[in-house]
Amino acid sequence: MELRQLAYFVAVCEELSFSRAANRCFISQSAISHQIARLERDLGAQLFERTTRAVVPTDATLRLLPLAKQMLSLESAIRAAVRTTGPRIRLAANMSFAAPSLSAIATARAAHPDAEIEYVIKPFRQRITAVADGDCDLALIRGSVDQPGLAVEQLWVEDLVIAISSNHPLAERGAVTLADLSPYPLLLPPEQEQVLLHTLIRSAFADLPTGPTFGPPIPPDHTATMELLNRPESWTILYEGPTKGLLTLDLTDHRLRIPVSAVLREDARENPIVRTLLDALHRR
Repeated sequence: MELRQLAYFVAVCEELSFSRAANRCFISQSAISHQIARLERDLGAQLFERTTRAVVPTDATLRLLPLAKQMLSLESAIRAAVRTTGPRIRLAANMSFAAPSLSAIATARAAHPDAEIEYVIKPFRQRITAVADGDCDLALIRGSVDQPGLAVEQLWVEDLVIAISSNHPLAERGAVTLADLSPYPLLLPPEQEQVLLHTLIRSAFADLPTGPTFGPPIPPDHTATMELLNRPESWTILYEGPTKGLLTLDLTDHRLRIPVSAVLREDARENPIVRTLLDALHRR
């Protein structure tokens, strides 16, 4: 048994997806699957029931998870005990924020060369909890939160992108209205995973005689790109960024926009390293 295997195990437990856990750990899906299989052989127990649609923890997993987290916590404590002391800041986000975050971290390190700044990949709810509990100093989110003891600072506003496959009936249009899109299935992750996106869509369609036609939710271990290629009559909404393999449409009657914010504890706002990070993110 190796500590890295326990780290991969915890990631799969928290993400309930080998592909998302692999992205979070910056390794391939086949590599993380191989390491989990090795861990299962070493322990002589099955840790996950794998199907094409879901990853389900077993009873052995539920017993192992708290111990694995304890082992990883001890590893972090050991490293911290021998590390040269200096300011340490942890920024929680997801991979979609990697480019502006790493640029801001580079700026902050140049201004504070003795600081250690970590970029931590966490799902939305875990980001908020990490800041509230003091495990992280700030987190990047889309939207906002209202929680005692936490401050929210808006950094920028993103324009959302309407994406379709090249075989969609509207592929030749270039520009459309929401009414044009209404008859076609809209593919989104489940609402419990993307409350903000679903709320934005309902608000955008509120004044129209017909609402969106929702297609099946995008499974957690699938990508929007693959779902559109498999369902070419559908459409989806993406955040800013590359849309390789897809076409994008301009909306002539709406602008779908979403704020990007930093969440931090009230007592962290005056930290000079945090302030440098926030200023750099504002200027992204």
